[in-house]
Amino acid sequence: MKQKISDKVAERLQEMLKNQTWTAGDKLPPERDLAKQLGVSRPSLREALQKLVCAGLLTTRHGGGTFVQEKNQVNFIDPLLNMFQEQTEAKFDVLEVRHALEGTAAYYAALRHTEVDRQRIQHCFDYMIEMHGSPNPLDEAKADAQFHLAISEAAYNPVLQHIMKNLFSLLENSITHNLDKLYTLPKVFEPLSHQHERMMNKVLERDADGARRAAQEHLVFVGESLQQIERAESRKLHAVRSLPTL
Repeated sequence: MKQKISDKVAERLQEMLKNQTWTAGDKLPPERDLAKQLGVSRPSLREALQKLVCAGLLTTRHGGGTFVQEKNQVNFIDPLLNMFQEQTEAKFDVLEVRHALEGTAAYYAALRHTEVDRQRIQHCFDYMIEMHGSPNPLDEAKADAQFHLAISEAAYNPVLQHIMKNLFSLLENSITHNLDKLYTLPKVFEPLSHQHERMMNKVLERDADGARRAAQEHLVFVGESLQQIERAESRKLHAVRSLPTL
């Protein structure tokens, strides 16, 4: 299949990031100048930039341009990451927090999103579907996290954005662990993708109550599915321990 121009542009931009043409926190040149520099149309450039935003390499600021994503340096996250890595039950604590935050984020995103947000959310959803089955599970985890964060950013609540961005590492860690477990269930990708699509559609339709319900129902499904897996694993472990020793 012929590679899209925007995909080629995205690859070229990634090379420029690797070669440190721009570093963390730098603002990219205006679209008009960057498109001219790369010798491509502005629509192709815009689509490529959205792909890199969805991949977590770039970030946009409303009315402020596109920037190279900065690494999370907030120290208060470190103890939470350690707890999550050491305590298996912590993933359910993360889901409880996400249930509260993302339900609220989806509600206000439905009320406040702009046309730019609509495009970003749709791009992030498409990219997440594209990343399904990637050889590196982290690619899919990052795409999943970026989809959820695109919705939270469209809520235009500075406090919520600050919390969600500083929880990004934990959120990404949570999703990685969840995917490792969830995709062992038969036909799990289909319901998850439908839930993500419903969440997106409710936001884009400006159905605030529906968006909040869709986000919360998605996270309830994730939690119940993980509990189902853990029960199955516990029964399997019990059965192994019950085998007579030779």
